[in-house]
Amino acid sequence: MGNENLETLKSNDGNTSTDKKDEGGGLFKAASWIAVIILLSKVAGFLRDIVVANFYGAGIVSDAYFYAYQIPALVLVILGGVGGPFHSATVAVFSKLITDFKAKPKEDVKKLFNTFETFTMLLFAAAALLCFFFPVQIMRVIINEGSQELVNLAAYHLKIMSPIVFIGSVMGLYYGILVTYKRFLLPNISPSMLSLGIVAVLLITKGDKTGYLLALGTTIGAILQLLVQMPAVVKLGYSFRPAFDFFKNKSFSEILELLFPAFLSSTIGQLGVYVDMFFSSGLREGSWTAYGYANRIFQFPVGMLLTAILVPLFPLFSRLVAKKDEDGVRHYFQKGVGTLIFVGTYLMTAIFVVRTDAIRLALQRGAFDNEATIVVSEILFYITLSIIPYVFRDSATRLFYSFNDSKTPFLIAMACIVLKCVLNIILVKPLGINGIALSTTLVTLFNAVSLGILLRKKIQIGYTRLLKNVYKIIISGTLAFLSGYFVSEIFDKFVAWGFVAGVIKLVIIGLVMLVVYGLCAWFTKIEYLNDLIERVKNRGKVEA
Repeated sequence: MGNENLETLKSNDGNTSTDKKDEGGGLFKAASWIAVIILLSKVAGFLRDIVVANFYGAGIVSDAYFYAYQIPALVLVILGGVGGPFHSATVAVFSKLITDFKAKPKEDVKKLFNTFETFTMLLFAAAALLCFFFPVQIMRVIINEGSQELVNLAAYHLKIMSPIVFIGSVMGLYYGILVTYKRFLLPNISPSMLSLGIVAVLLITKGDKTGYLLALGTTIGAILQLLVQMPAVVKLGYSFRPAFDFFKNKSFSEILELLFPAFLSSTIGQLGVYVDMFFSSGLREGSWTAYGYANRIFQFPVGMLLTAILVPLFPLFSRLVAKKDEDGVRHYFQKGVGTLIFVGTYLMTAIFVVRTDAIRLALQRGAFDNEATIVVSEILFYITLSIIPYVFRDSATRLFYSFNDSKTPFLIAMACIVLKCVLNIILVKPLGINGIALSTTLVTLFNAVSLGILLRKKIQIGYTRLLKNVYKIIISGTLAFLSGYFVSEIFDKFVAWGFVAGVIKLVIIGLVMLVVYGLCAWFTKIEYLNDLIERVKNRGKVEA
């Protein structure tokens, strides 16, 4: 791909060179393919949510599963997934050690891989055993005000899913290796295995009243996800051989220097979820399930957008930082963040307009009723407010990691936990589960602003240029929202609700808002639109 060869990147005056344009073309092409791949994976996750909602709705069984799943999810999604600390530390270190991506790895690189994998397996095998033997004690801490029935259900779910704690951490290392070699397909499509495992088990067995089959399907899906990764990693030359060179390997020490603060940072971030679980356990049954559905609907487009842009961008950041090419770092950070904000704003306005209808179409069937739809819709509104700070936070965090600084994001994450507790105390009582959603948005905003300010100590990003475009983006987004809201109101006056009518309504609103947003962006000369159009026109001319 175009971002494979950085040696010719030169920029002494801050202008974008021809090589940077080629690099950007390769980056855009990678992002385009990744977006398609992630879309397929997200569709699989969407189908999973439809099936789970149909069998279990939003009640005590689904609450028990989602409470229990947060622990393996910490490892599977946050620590072990794309963008997690294992993935990030692997990319940051291995991308500097590997110079020839077509040749088999050198012995010192393979030894580093085996040392890291041995360390990871030992650490998380112990954690998995704790989840298996002490699930009741663990869930009692998390579900503070829940009934004993809820605690017991969640504990057995956790016991069934405990192997995921071991599996997920190993996948983080595999993801990192594959991304370092620019193998973006498997890391982004393999999460669909988890969804397919759940769907297959539930459809074959027709579900159960306890949700144990749901937990079993999750574990089977995680195993499939790992098995999909293994052959590709082995083919690159990284067959596992136990290695215990924990204290003598300098590169492994560098990984640990990145890994532990990043691990703690991610754990602290996940601790915010546990804080939310603690406060939600005293709310009515189904509240935590509704919050989970709203968050996954939010992650459907936003997660796809973030991963598509940041997965190919992060190794590029690491290599540019290693070359001390500040102009290159500045150029691609502005391009990446600007594109994320530009597309993210459209997604935010579209979600505001169509969220209730979209939830009704997707989930309202079986055990999932209209009341659940309204609850999820309200939660989704508050979460969606966080899109802009969310995409900036994740981009800035990756840049800190590229500078081998995971301490700063960790310290900010710790401050966010304190703020989260305070905001939940203030907001949950008057707003219920919506208070948790609003506090999440406010904490995300605080996190993004703090990272943005401290990032200036590393490199001068040039926020003035970015903010000028953001101002235009907000105007375009506002006009797009008003057009979508107007079309929605007119449609409801003349067309009765039904599945086909609902689909047509969403398509019309989405297209109208997209046209209005695009035209506004064109007239206000938002540079990210012009760049996007140019890349699409020249896509066939860009060398892969």
